[in-house]
Amino acid sequence: MNFNRAYDAVLTKWPQKPLGVDLAGRFGSTHVNVCGREDSRPLILLSGGGATSTVWFDNVGALSKSRRVLAVDTLGDAGLSIPNGDRMKSVDDLIEWMDSIVDCTGADTVDVIGHSYGAMIALAFAMHRPNRVGKLVLLDPNSSFSGMKAGYLLRALPLLLKPSRARRRRLLEWETGELSIDSDWLSLAELGTSDLPRPNLVVPQRPSEQDTSALDVELLVVLARDGRVHDAATVAKVVRERVPAARVEVLEDASHHSIPMVPADELNRVLVDFLES
Repeated sequence: MNFNRAYDAVLTKWPQKPLGVDLAGRFGSTHVNVCGREDSRPLILLSGGGATSTVWFDNVGALSKSRRVLAVDTLGDAGLSIPNGDRMKSVDDLIEWMDSIVDCTGADTVDVIGHSYGAMIALAFAMHRPNRVGKLVLLDPNSSFSGMKAGYLLRALPLLLKPSRARRRRLLEWETGELSIDSDWLSLAELGTSDLPRPNLVVPQRPSEQDTSALDVELLVVLARDGRVHDAATVAKVVRERVPAARVEVLEDASHHSIPMVPADELNRVLVDFLES
């Protein structure tokens, strides 16, 4: 199976077929899967590295009941976005790219949910454009409030040096442990590693204590208790110290790479409660 067919196979898991939109911009064509009420507040979803926008299949049903959901294929990463314009070289470029997505909604402000690398983008955008972000949700944000575990980095290094389907699967299976991950999505993630060009991503630096303490948006941080990327308790402590008004939730039976698929029901309850409060 090729990547596009695998992508479509995961999209069939969405409760309703999304509208696929390609947004032309300075850096290329950004593919967005859109669903939900057109007259409702926009909610942008930014997935983790290599996960693609399809990964939200167990979440969009709950989120789109009251929101216009825009699930984005990150430009330069696996997905249907095509980086055929100017190359993104800096965080300023990344913010400009995000601005273009928000512009297309026609709204002054949007809510944003980001997971992993998507959380890094979402946090950088909220810090640079606090007037454009209403509510911000960071799902197990790596390298945002604390460093990553050496053990995880050692496991991930072979995949970074020489990507392959087998190495991608080994990393995901090791990190998620006994949690049951959707097999179609796992196949898509593997194909994204082997069949597509290597990711060309701008990675924001971890914000300073001063910068995160000055964050001026409504913030929810959701952490995976059993994740192996970083220590959830440490991240929770740092968030509470720097952003006292933030809400922090720790999900049991969750790992970094199982989110947002597992545990979807518990995660959805937390997300909807925060977004609707």
